[in-house]
Amino acid sequence: MKVNTQSVNFSADQKLIDFIQKRMDKLDMFYDKIIQSDIYLKVENTRDKENKIFEAKVSVPGDSFVVKKQCKTFEEGADSAIASLERQIKKRKEKLRAHS
Repeated sequence: MKVNTQSVNFSADQKLIDFIQKRMDKLDMFYDKIIQSDIYLKVENTRDKENKIFEAKVSVPGDSFVVKKQCKTFEEGADSAIASLERQIKKRKEKLRAHS
């Protein structure tokens, strides 16, 4: 799956990008018709420890899923966002099966 990762106002290191790619590739196991996914990594200028925003947009035929998580680290955000995407994708797949 093609994962477009964009980091806003900072440059993400290759380890983080590889980590996200590996996690996103697991979504292919649940639904093989994923067209592409866009990942936005942002750091908020706040005193709050949870200032990392991980936003994922996954495009599938006829629909797209958007998940936004704010955590202490991008890895933590990626894990919880991708877990959420997994649930949404499974739900969509079950709906499609029910209609066919």
